[in-house]
This record gives sequence, C-alpha cells and structure tokens, in this order.
Amino acid sequence: MAKKRNLFKASISSQKKMSQSPKEIIKSAAEKLKSLSEIKPAEWADFVKTGHFKERLPDERDWWYIRAASILRKTERLGPIGVSKLRKKYGGRKNRGSRPEKTFKSAGNHIRKILQQLEKAGLIEQKTIKSHKGRVITKKGKELLNNGSKSNRGVAKVPAANPSPREPRKTTSDKRSDSQIL
Repeated sequence: MAKKRNLFKASISSQKKMSQSPKEIIKSAAEKLKSLSEIKPAEWADFVKTGHFKERLPDERDWWYIRAASILRKTERLGPIGVSKLRKKYGGRKNRGSRPEKTFKSAGNHIRKILQQLEKAGLIEQKTIKSHKGRVITKKGKELLNNGSKSNRGVAKVPAANPSPREPRKTTSDKRSDSQIL
C-alpha cells in the first residue's frame, strides 16, 4: 500500500509566520502582487461570481489580488496542487431554498487564470513529486510571502489623526460600552 502524503506538513518558512494571522499574510502578499505587472484582473472579473453557489459578486474591488495571494499561500502549504483541488478548497454550500443545502465546487476559470499569471511571474511552477502532479511554490514566491509577513510584523497600529465623520471618537468620559451604544 502506498504511503499517504502528509498534506498538513508546514514548511520552515510557514512555521516562522505562525505569529501572524493568515489574513494579515494574505493581505500583505496581495499588496505586493498589485505591483507585479504579470498579475492583473481579467476583463470579466468585475462581473463574475466566484462560484455558482454564491449569490453575489465579491464585495472588494481588489478581490483578484486577494485570491491570488491566497492561492499562492495554499500552493506553499499544500503543493503540488492543481485547479481541481483548489476548486474544492474554495467551494461552499449553496442555499437551495427549501431543499437541503449541498456543497459545490468553486468556479475554475478565475483559479486557472490566476495560476497561469503566478506561473508567468515566476512565483509558482509545475512539478511532479512522486506520483503527485501540480504546481508548487518557487523560491521567489516564498520570498514574496515571507517579506510580506516580515514587513508588517513590527509595525504598531497608530490610530488615525482625523477620525471619519461617521464614527464618534470615544472619550474617557463616555462610560457606556459598545453594546450599550448600539
């Protein structure tokens, strides 16, 4: 019987990043991906849902870069990985009215295009490891993920000097909690 592949092994670089949440890593990597000329949203990206189980379009304008950073991170953690496995990972439940919910895969076109763009940028490459064929992260891709996480690690969050007009500034004289205000 063939040995099972350990999908949950973490590389040394991902063990270093455990102090930072995955959302922060993906957000900083997405900002770095925006500066690359090879990564850009497709023309149809503003009008498409990410799966037929979704009811609405993505809320964020830069969802393409966030998904690309997420795919890059998943490639690092789970590689070698292909489009089919990523469709399962990004899939979800469909609300079918009175019928029971059912799990569906995500759309594949945007995942395929993002993988092709990441490959063109040199951040991932196609490889066969033993009997597993798919894309794996390159050294350049690991550096992009690591540098993104290191640049935000030591930065303290400073409150904005001019708060937005919608949010009242909290003062020490206001003794009510947030739940009491709402």
